[in-house]
Amino acid sequence: MSRKLKKGYYVRGQFVAEGSALDLEYKRELKGTDEPTRTDLKRESTELQKLGEDLLTLRADLLAKLELSDKLVDAIAEAKRISNFEGLRRQMQFIGKLMRLLDPAKHEEIRAALVEQHMPSARETLVLHQAEQWRDRMLADEDAVGQWINLNPGTDSQQLRALVRQARKDAKPEKPGLAARHGRAYRDIFQLVREQLLQASAPAESPTDAPSTPE
Repeated sequence: MSRKLKKGYYVRGQFVAEGSALDLEYKRELKGTDEPTRTDLKRESTELQKLGEDLLTLRADLLAKLELSDKLVDAIAEAKRISNFEGLRRQMQFIGKLMRLLDPAKHEEIRAALVEQHMPSARETLVLHQAEQWRDRMLADEDAVGQWINLNPGTDSQQLRALVRQARKDAKPEKPGLAARHGRAYRDIFQLVREQLLQASAPAESPTDAPSTPE
């Protein structure tokens, strides 16, 4: 029995079946319209599904600022509680459906919030600069190590002094004229100082109101 030939046409030697995504794309171009093709709609749906998945990773404060619908917020919270793979897959499909109901402007707000989440805060940026300055001072001036320890008594002074000695040793070029090298100790000093500065600059938690006692 002969096979039924598909209806279509050739474009630059390529066969284009009628009703295919490529056919719809060509027809859209010929009409000069901006109507989305099935390929466009599928791509957009996939992107919004991924955007919905990214919402699960968004910090609570940034999520609240988006002022999403209660239904979407509840759906995100439910997805975080689901551990079953199939159940989570269905829940994410539901979230994707809700995402498609949002205005494009809201999609952009969500993308901006995700970018903001991955940007270092002003506090973190300041700490990075301070850690670099302290590390360089310690390597250049022995007194700087003592100053740091006095300001940060919780520091393991023996470990810090050992790291500084090793970093200075590593920095000496093997031959005259060669640039200084920076080994692991150089990086470890930075990490040690950075962690101490982050702890020191962390916002203090509000104390719990203690119940009043009668005098």
